[in-house]
Amino acid sequence: MTTRIDKATLMVLSNRALARAGLSPEHAETTSQVLVQGDMMGIPTHGVIRLTPYTERLKHGGVNPKAIPKIDQRAPSLCIVDGQNALGPVVANAALCQAIEMVKETGIAYVGCRSSNHLGAMVPYALQACQAGFVMLSGTSASTTMPPWGGAEARIGNNPMCFAAACPKEPHIILDMAMSVAARGKIRGAQAAGQAIPEGWAVDKTGKPTTDASEALEGFLVAVGGHKGSGLSMAIDVLSGVLSGAKFLTGITSWVGNNDTAQELGHFFILIDPARLIGKENYEAAMNEFCEIVHTTPAADPVTPVILPGEREQTRIADALAHGIELNVKVLEDVRRLAGEID
Repeated sequence: MTTRIDKATLMVLSNRALARAGLSPEHAETTSQVLVQGDMMGIPTHGVIRLTPYTERLKHGGVNPKAIPKIDQRAPSLCIVDGQNALGPVVANAALCQAIEMVKETGIAYVGCRSSNHLGAMVPYALQACQAGFVMLSGTSASTTMPPWGGAEARIGNNPMCFAAACPKEPHIILDMAMSVAARGKIRGAQAAGQAIPEGWAVDKTGKPTTDASEALEGFLVAVGGHKGSGLSMAIDVLSGVLSGAKFLTGITSWVGNNDTAQELGHFFILIDPARLIGKENYEAAMNEFCEIVHTTPAADPVTPVILPGEREQTRIADALAHGIELNVKVLEDVRRLAGEID
């Protein structure tokens, strides 16, 4: 069952929940913006539902509520942000703001983050980069949930990658994708319903393909595209972890059952100023043509027109602002409890 709540009210509740866990008003606002926007875009898995694990980790020492990210610019286009074990959105926001300032000066910027935590969905950061007129490639490491292609032990994370390109008029092109074929939540749902899962979603604990949901939950997720997704996950880990000095692969601690232990996640943001390459007018004309070619593609199903990556999520923002943000009733109840509104 779902309900709707306006953005301002949800922001207040989220800010209070984070403040009660020890976060400063500024960092609470930064974090709430990312989580609330996740819900507004129809990404409830990375919305305010994350307040429960965030606040638990803040209260038990897994995340430092007083941490202030340290920015260390190594070269005009290179920077490392040491998160000091702050919440991921706080670290990521500091990194993206730094990258935007650098790219304005140099045309291209890499900012790597270390000593960080879960940063929410990547789409809100991508939208910020697009609204500033840039092209962005970003990603984050994650605790291990998948074996490398052909393996029988989890050694790589379901590491999300995000690509974004500013368009002269919205929607912008935003591709945000993790590397597994299906989320564990879908497998849990199949298990609860006593249903089999499609072949190719997961492997059992010996690394063999399975359609049994219970065996899948005891085993591992499968990377999208097989060896391709496995390789992409490793590439994101190099860009996020190795280059930033963060932990990587099996060095990352899972946050499940470890509320008192730092995860040591890494993230990265690469920004490019297209105006420096081909000129602002040329870029905008090319992107208008690009979007037109995609949008005018004959649809296989006339009821479902062809859209750009991220278009659906951006359209949902307007609906959420006009009609309220759709939330699971239980999630909203949990948020209100964390904010101290109910016992």
